[in-house]
Amino acid sequence: MPPPRASESASASASAAEAAAVPAPASASASASEGIPASRRPAPPTWVVVALACAGQFLVVLDVSVVNVALPSMRADLGLSAPGLQWVVNAYTIAFAGFMLLGGRAGDLFGRKRMFLVGLALFTLASLAGGLAQAEWQLLAARAVQGLGAAVLAPSTLTILTSAVPEGPPRARAIATWTAVGGGGGAAGGLVGGLLVDALNWRWVLLINVPVGAVVLAGALFWLAESRVGGSRRLDLPGAVLVTSGLATLAYGIVQTEAEGWASAATLVPLAAGAALIGLFLLVEARTKAPLMPLKLFRLRSVSSANVSMFLCGSAMFCMWFFMTLYAQNVLGYSPLEAGLALVPSSLAVILGSKAAPRFMPVIGARKVAVLGVLVAAVGFGWQSRMGAEGAYLTDVMFPGVLMMLGAGLATTPLAALATSGTGPGDAGLVSGLVNTSRTMGGSLGLSVMATIAAARTGSGNGGEGSSVALTEGYALVFRTGCGVLLGGAVLMWVWLPRGVGARH
Repeated sequence: MPPPRASESASASASAAEAAAVPAPASASASASEGIPASRRPAPPTWVVVALACAGQFLVVLDVSVVNVALPSMRADLGLSAPGLQWVVNAYTIAFAGFMLLGGRAGDLFGRKRMFLVGLALFTLASLAGGLAQAEWQLLAARAVQGLGAAVLAPSTLTILTSAVPEGPPRARAIATWTAVGGGGGAAGGLVGGLLVDALNWRWVLLINVPVGAVVLAGALFWLAESRVGGSRRLDLPGAVLVTSGLATLAYGIVQTEAEGWASAATLVPLAAGAALIGLFLLVEARTKAPLMPLKLFRLRSVSSANVSMFLCGSAMFCMWFFMTLYAQNVLGYSPLEAGLALVPSSLAVILGSKAAPRFMPVIGARKVAVLGVLVAAVGFGWQSRMGAEGAYLTDVMFPGVLMMLGAGLATTPLAALATSGTGPGDAGLVSGLVNTSRTMGGSLGLSVMATIAAARTGSGNGGEGSSVALTEGYALVFRTGCGVLLGGAVLMWVWLPRGVGARH
């Protein structure tokens, strides 16, 4: 089975989304440690808590990208339709992003350990169901439940970690480790998926989560201490349903543009419906007594500017892994495993950037580090846009990929620190979920648009050598577009981001 062409996998855009984007860490969410403890059990060793939090985050991030190389095998084995192939990925990422705000708030109210266990158990069981699926609908349902479990699990990993590590350099190092592990998990998806598909079969890209999840679940049950904040236990379920259905409908509308175009009713109706649902969500949030996303948070300059910046950066940076993988397989002729190996230096670069950012932030400030990271990534995107149909590995894959991901790693930590500055302990999980949602949906919707751009340009090819040239032109256009988005984002960040963590104006 040949690798999927851009037109086949365009709408599965989020398949590489989390690979480039590091789950947003936040120094301010450290205030979660001020929550009311729910257990008097002696605190476990700090390194154990950090390891468990990182392991949970690694799983949920890995699972966004690991299925990408398995899509052709899934299609052949289960007879997936074209929309079904697309929604193998979209079902996960949209549920993940749409319910993350609810997951963060649930952790604040009902306990971070409890939500960690619930989310991880749900994620692990859904992985088992997906690996054993015998029909398209079973696989898609399992992927949606996986995304729901990930949405409950992911915000708790950060608040658990910051509750266990004291403020100052130790916490900054722990957050950097968590960030790097999350970035490495996403970046490793192509390599891990290639290994499992080549050595076993596509089912193991899901089944591998079962033993790993069981071990982490047992460790968390034994070692983690419970904590929560005080206050009401009411959850905004209508808000969660509205925001998730709105985002899903918007994503579907963008997906339709590839086959139907932007002016058709099949595209405009879901886009309008999605926008209406998001508008209704904002109206509900403004009126409810216990909103899922308190709109007052956006009065903080740090929260509003950093979340918008995270959305823009995610919309460009997430596409790197997806289109680099397609370029390596569809144009350069790499196997799935070879494509994964080719991107290992980029994986190491995002980890290096994540670990370096906390060292620069006290020296030049979070805003400048974030802008520097975005500019470094923009240079990489510009370089990658010059790719050729007979490209060389060093100049057309490795070096530009390293720059893109080094910049992504440098930018994420300071943006997240700014996004969560100035918030109280009762909103720690909520704000963590908000930052993750901005990043994830920026990537998901941005990649859908980028895939449509690539497909429009790629459609000029007609097989053979011409097809490779057309594919390359489509991918190159995506990277040029991404470069422009990042340059515009850098200007916006320089003007709008507060000069220091905690700015409120």
